[in-house]
Amino acid sequence: MKIDLTNTTSSKINAALMEARRASGSTAAGMVLTLVIVTDEGSAYDALKAANDASREHPMRTLAVIKRAGRSPRARAETRLDAEILVGSDAGSGETVVLRMHGELASHAQSVVLPLLLPDAPTVVWWPDNAPLHPAQDPLGALAQRRITDAVTAESPVGQLSQLAESYTPGDTDLAWTRITGWRSMLAAALDQRPSHIVSAVVEGESYNPSVELLGLWLTNRLHAPVERVVTGGPGITAVRLRTKDGDITLDRPDGLMGTLSMPGSPDRQVALKRRETSELIAEELRRLDPDDIYATAVRTPVERLHEPTNAETAAAERVAHAVAEAAATEAAAEAPVANPARVTADSAEKSPAKRTAGKRAAKGNA
Repeated sequence: MKIDLTNTTSSKINAALMEARRASGSTAAGMVLTLVIVTDEGSAYDALKAANDASREHPMRTLAVIKRAGRSPRARAETRLDAEILVGSDAGSGETVVLRMHGELASHAQSVVLPLLLPDAPTVVWWPDNAPLHPAQDPLGALAQRRITDAVTAESPVGQLSQLAESYTPGDTDLAWTRITGWRSMLAAALDQRPSHIVSAVVEGESYNPSVELLGLWLTNRLHAPVERVVTGGPGITAVRLRTKDGDITLDRPDGLMGTLSMPGSPDRQVALKRRETSELIAEELRRLDPDDIYATAVRTPVERLHEPTNAETAAAERVAHAVAEAAATEAAAEAPVANPARVTADSAEKSPAKRTAGKRAAKGNA
């Protein structure tokens, strides 16, 4: 069912929703939340389609706010609210209201949206593009428990991460983070199956993709190891390599469909890592409405902590230096209980030539 209301008010929209519900034979709302989509005419169709698909998992009232301030002085002076109400099969498993706000009303969208929110139900605001600098301080964002943005639509997607970190408020999230859920799950499961000490890691993916950076920052925080960022042709994230003493743990997805998990001493396995639609990402975000502390830690980590790939000479020198430092630490731990200083000095003198040779090689490599 579709109802068009021209030059209307919030109270008339509520009355029309009640009437449409009675006409469909359902007097109870039966919805679990309100999703407010702040968009424009160009992105409204795709955003509403994604919300309708997600509503089959989360029955909800969807309010699409389309601001049309007007280009001419006359259009800007005209204040009008037009509404398009969709219920039944046209609105998924909930209700959809498209609100077109003309003139100065576009600057006071919260006054229209507030009476239309479901009582005693959480509110989520989603900006498919053109998100405000501080979502929690936005008049519409202030009404919500969760605020969803998408850094990939920004002019500088990777640069947008610093803005997200600066403006972060508990309840904020970004679809660039949601896109890497499968990668995080697979990598965590691989390390659960084969616990290993990770020496370093490499994240490969296309340029200007904030999900690649977020995955690298998450690995930096969780592994406490250096992470390299390698640019590839995509699509999206193409591979993650976790370097261990026994070999590399690799999760490779060159085509954006299926991934291959390789671990030392185990046969390669095919895993599902298909790039997901926006509706699936929104449905995942609506499953939890509490603050995401892991996302907060990752997005607040400076992108500069990701290392550029090093050349072969420097990498070899780093490996030698790491081996020397590890051997020294092991020897110190083994000799710590020895009580005779003279014996310790003698033992160290006997073992020093190999170390001196390794040290000279490291110095030559660094030069």
